[in-house]
Amino acid sequence: MTEHFATRAIHVGQQPDSATGAVIPPLHLASTFAQDGVGGLRGGYEYGRTANPTRDALQENLAALESVGWTASSAASTRAFSFASGLAAEDTLLRALLKPGGHVLLGNDAYGGTYRLINGVFAQWGVGHTTVDLADITATRAALAASRASVVWLETPSNPLLRIVDISTLSAIAREYGATLVVDNTFATPALQRPLTLGADVVVHSTTKYIGGHSDVIGGAIVTANHEIADKVAFLHNAVGAIAAPFDSYLTLRGIKTLELRMMQHSANAQILAEALDAHPAVDRVFYPGLPAHRGHEIAAEQMSGFGGMLSLTLTGGVVAAREFVAATRIFTLAESLGGVESLISYPHAMTHASVVGTPLAVPDNLVRLSVGIENVTDLLDDVTAALTRGRTGWMAGSKRTSVSG
Repeated sequence: MTEHFATRAIHVGQQPDSATGAVIPPLHLASTFAQDGVGGLRGGYEYGRTANPTRDALQENLAALESVGWTASSAASTRAFSFASGLAAEDTLLRALLKPGGHVLLGNDAYGGTYRLINGVFAQWGVGHTTVDLADITATRAALAASRASVVWLETPSNPLLRIVDISTLSAIAREYGATLVVDNTFATPALQRPLTLGADVVVHSTTKYIGGHSDVIGGAIVTANHEIADKVAFLHNAVGAIAAPFDSYLTLRGIKTLELRMMQHSANAQILAEALDAHPAVDRVFYPGLPAHRGHEIAAEQMSGFGGMLSLTLTGGVVAAREFVAATRIFTLAESLGGVESLISYPHAMTHASVVGTPLAVPDNLVRLSVGIENVTDLLDDVTAALTRGRTGWMAGSKRTSVSG
């Protein structure tokens, strides 16, 4: 029997403790485990870096959520690995997929931290990269042919411009050129989108964000059904050791239990805000795939079960208006990160994407990003509306474009 997503989120990897019957599995903080004679491992555990029961529970759960064809009666072929941060997961995955002289094809609006890792760290080992609009099939084919990239790195929806790429189409193109398709599924989560079922080779997450969901834990994950990639990642997971700690794994598992419910409310609230902001005279453009005018709306509607809680907007008043807006909200907290139950507002140009200023990945300096929480949507709408009118009267000057495609 195939269990539904919410059931898997609550139960997989979290069976009641066999010793006590505790409904919530115990938190295992041990760094080492007693052996029954040399090599006599109880349950396969010897040292906390190599394996830990709490981390294993999280990994089993994540594999089930992203899995292709998971059923309760069969062993899933998908494997997941949890890490100390999203960038630790990305670093490990790139080590597994690349060799010196390798090349990465990267979306031209990728997360600044990913770009910094590839451009600032892996470049020192002779790894090159090319940036391209991955939604442009012709340009993507040309970039793959010219670069012979072995890895295609995709964010959909992207951060912070919320661009949408057809995963199935891109996976077919990547296979045609012998490249591995990696999808960063942080914004959508497996509650809304499952890239492995659409042809992706690997999924990565910053579990810090929606999967943890409460802004109280840092983590990352790699999920794949490719056994060769999984074996390479497993080796590096232990050999390099950027593992998720037991308590972090416990907190992440706790957050996952409400993931589907939270993503539904995040999406509902973000849709209402996007539509209201799209009609506001101080707003130049709204980037949200739930808007029919968004360039990727139809693809998002097909490959996602909801449009998510992230949206971005540019302001007619320029950089001054953007900076004053992020300082004027009262419920939306000015902070980096995203995906918590509380609403956050950020100025990517000088915050999350400061590392790509002056590069092809630079974001507009009048762009503001909203991580729409699950508070009462009327309160959220009142907050952003008041903040847009609280600043200088010059904010309201200028005409709004008629097209708001993302």
